[in-house]
Amino acid sequence: MLRLEKRPNPSKFWLYATPIVAVILTMLVGGALFAAMGKNPVEVIRTIFWDPLFGEFAFYLRGQLLVKAGPLILIAIGLALGFKAGIWNIGAEGQYIMGAICGAAVGLAVYPTESRLIFPAMVIAGAFGGWVWAMIPAILKTRFNTNEILVSLMLVYVAQTVLAKASTGFLKNPEGMGFPGSRNFSSYPAAANPELIPGSGLHWGVVTAFVVAIIAWVLLSRHIIGFQIKLSGQAPRAARFHGVNPSKLVVLCMGISGGLAGLAGLFEVTGPAGQISIDFNVGYGFTAIIVAFLGRLNPIGIVFAGLLMALTYVGGEMAATNLGLPSAAIEMFRGMLLFFLLGVDVLTNYRIRTFMGAR
Repeated sequence: MLRLEKRPNPSKFWLYATPIVAVILTMLVGGALFAAMGKNPVEVIRTIFWDPLFGEFAFYLRGQLLVKAGPLILIAIGLALGFKAGIWNIGAEGQYIMGAICGAAVGLAVYPTESRLIFPAMVIAGAFGGWVWAMIPAILKTRFNTNEILVSLMLVYVAQTVLAKASTGFLKNPEGMGFPGSRNFSSYPAAANPELIPGSGLHWGVVTAFVVAIIAWVLLSRHIIGFQIKLSGQAPRAARFHGVNPSKLVVLCMGISGGLAGLAGLFEVTGPAGQISIDFNVGYGFTAIIVAFLGRLNPIGIVFAGLLMALTYVGGEMAATNLGLPSAAIEMFRGMLLFFLLGVDVLTNYRIRTFMGAR
């Protein structure tokens, strides 16, 4: 018989091997799933992981990897700071939506004014919108000891309702012939977020994501705040003795997380998405949770995890189009990655032992 025995110290081998093993298990079990659906599993896995990088249209698709990875990295880094401190913000999707709405509202309010100050003002408004939405569970947590997981998650559905209202009401394009959705920012240069290098997929959101990753790494490894964040997650009582204020840390981590999610929403709505629409949110806020854990809550690891997850987005779309896979199967494939990641991660703190049970 088998049992789990707690390790005296976390295993460094499994700390780094867990993401790799999780990816391999996802491929194996995902391949079995695709085979059960009547698809060639090798062809599907190749389409998802190989063709976007080395296939016929790889040059264009590599740019799409950056487009998809940018918001995932931004949101995941914010989430990782909270997760390291034991603060569980599960509502980044709502903060992403509200950041997009607030930023878009600023730009559309001055349409068709042309000024270099418009886009920076939208960026600030986007970050502010996500920050405000994150402050709701943060304040309720610090004042009334509510559960930030439930509050932040429920606020996602409120944000989705606001998004629908914005698309059909207060941000609706007055020249859109009755169709829901705001004006398209691609036709409003002062408020647009185009590619910095045509065909590369590189826009200001992607640049910001990589810059934030570097700043977050420095914060966690070189700054006293990073030390407090890690100490609070690993030993809450020791953190209090060290003078860490739990309430201030909750507000700080939730605020950073919400602000970065709001930035991701703003860069997305002014760039790849192009407008506020009912189906603007595509689940980046939830997928970023997988990215954060796949990257081991390390900003540099999150960059690589974000690129890997972006690969499943781009490759998954190719598989759905070329091989006729339903989108639900691709979503399940991504969900498997988190499932195996959390499952294998048990081996970081526990080892499997055999013992003889009583007859």
